[in-house]
Amino acid sequence: MRPLLLFPALLGFAIVGVAQPGTDSLRAVLAHAGRDTTAVRALNELAVAYSRELPDSTVALGTRALALAEAIGDRPGMAEALKNIGGGHAAGQRFAIARAYYDRSFEQWSALGDRGQMASLQRKLGYVAESQGDMPEAIKQNLAALRHYEAAHDTATVAQLKTALASVYDRMEEGEQAVALQREALALFEALRDTLGIAQSSNNLGTMLDELGRYDEALPYLERALAMARALGNPYGEVMCMGSIANHYQHMGDMATALQRNEQLLPLVQQLGSPYHEAALRINMGEILTALKRYDEARAQLEQGVAFARTVGAHEWLRNGHAALYELAEAQGNTAAGLEHYKLFIAYRDSIENEANTRKAVQEQMQYDFEKKEAVAKAAHEQELRRQKLVRNGFMGGFALVALFAGVFFFQRNRISKEKARSEELLLNILPEEVAEELKAKGSAEAVHIDQVTVLFTDFKGFTAMSETLSPQELVRDLNECFSAFDHITARYGIEKIKTIGDAYMAAGGLPTPNTTHATDVINAAFEMRDFIAEGKARKVAAGLPYFEIRIGVHTGPVVAGIVGVKKFSYDIWGDTVNTASRMESSGEVGKVNISEATHALVKDTPGLTFTPRGKVQAKGKGELEMFFARRAMAAQEATGTGKN
Repeated sequence: MRPLLLFPALLGFAIVGVAQPGTDSLRAVLAHAGRDTTAVRALNELAVAYSRELPDSTVALGTRALALAEAIGDRPGMAEALKNIGGGHAAGQRFAIARAYYDRSFEQWSALGDRGQMASLQRKLGYVAESQGDMPEAIKQNLAALRHYEAAHDTATVAQLKTALASVYDRMEEGEQAVALQREALALFEALRDTLGIAQSSNNLGTMLDELGRYDEALPYLERALAMARALGNPYGEVMCMGSIANHYQHMGDMATALQRNEQLLPLVQQLGSPYHEAALRINMGEILTALKRYDEARAQLEQGVAFARTVGAHEWLRNGHAALYELAEAQGNTAAGLEHYKLFIAYRDSIENEANTRKAVQEQMQYDFEKKEAVAKAAHEQELRRQKLVRNGFMGGFALVALFAGVFFFQRNRISKEKARSEELLLNILPEEVAEELKAKGSAEAVHIDQVTVLFTDFKGFTAMSETLSPQELVRDLNECFSAFDHITARYGIEKIKTIGDAYMAAGGLPTPNTTHATDVINAAFEMRDFIAEGKARKVAAGLPYFEIRIGVHTGPVVAGIVGVKKFSYDIWGDTVNTASRMESSGEVGKVNISEATHALVKDTPGLTFTPRGKVQAKGKGELEMFFARRAMAAQEATGTGKN
């Protein structure tokens, strides 16, 4: 799990220190203004003045400005008001609504031909998209804004946008690209002698280098950022930088020092009076205490963190808090409590992912609200016309309707039969047969604990960079080709496909019916997947086209398996086994099957398989784990660089 303070550290203190206009003078202007553009401007400026501390007041003032601007036909005032309302919702973490208002404001400024305001909104849309987890949209909006400011030779804003793009790539775990962009931003801030920008970039760069495991390189940047934030007298900046240093020690596995640093940070966060940041800090401390096996203290911190997150509706921290409580329950062997927290984790995770769909609905509602009365009246009129027509034609059509009924009945019965068969087929496409039968019989399916399952994760190296060189159609076609082949491979080995997550593929052997061959089944399937991708790479290289390279990780252990959700339900598994399998993939190497010590113990004597010990390898969030590269015995040429491993 990513350190909880990383995200605000990347964005949080860049906005501190922005001077706000005096609210008293603005209220004086408003008191003497009529219903004119002066009043609209004063309302909008008041909305901006309250945007940091009182986002709901920003929304209220922006709404007043919008109503007045619409009444007097002040289009720039309308555009500005829409932007401010969006800003208030963004500050209140209501990102779907914020995005809808920003979109409307962008349309207004576009109609007015104001490219500067359009670029400003693209920056805001980029931030909101990133907050929603919509990384492609965040990149698109930030790049569009970047082109404008580069053409305008606005170096300061270019540096800020490169920082924003670096943040997006970091969250996508494209660490090298994030570091490169952040270095560019830092160089620009240094050329401008922008102390705040230098501090922010140094802090960001340090956290990104930590993510890549380059700890010695990271710490000087983090310490430099902290010193500069203190020199600036910037309390938010000091908190973010101290949090980043605490995360640095957590990355290194020095949990005692990480906890000490976070405990020093807590009173400063409390002085800020920010429930949002206190939620993040306490959840982070709970994770560290769990790792230190101080379980009672961990639970107290996590529950407080979740409570703070709930007060501000911070779904990201609620998601992470319940994930941490689930891991704590698993560590204590409390499966029932773990399952409840996992369900809440899924619910909050899905609420974040579904905001993109919510945004569209909100936007349409806002756009068409004023048409409601007219639409209702029109519908009522059309219904009355249809009723009169039915009455007029009733006697004429009655006999023909009776004659037709028998034919329709037989047609519908045949159609229903076909649709039922189709539904059965779709259900079995989504769920294992045993689970589907239980669902049909009982209307629900119980979650079950399975003692030993082998979980496989695959991931494509450089997928994000490749996605920028291909059209969406080409990218989806190539992914579909790979994942379809993986589906056929898992089916041959009796392995259950769990899901795809972006360019990652997850499957498991030994469920829903336990068996004794799951580990060898999964490893053999992994070899076939790797070989399929290698053959595809060879074809692409020969044709001069972009190609995929794959990492594969495998781990064996206990899981809880069952159906998650009530809409678009899916068969899923959860438990520390899943997390460790994911770490096997991310800690592996391209073209190799990386397995854990637990899996190795089951398959080490299997004929036809050989293993290369890797010793203890640092795995993100797991410390050092024993790992092995699995290979077919026929591939002994691996050491000389020939043959398949």
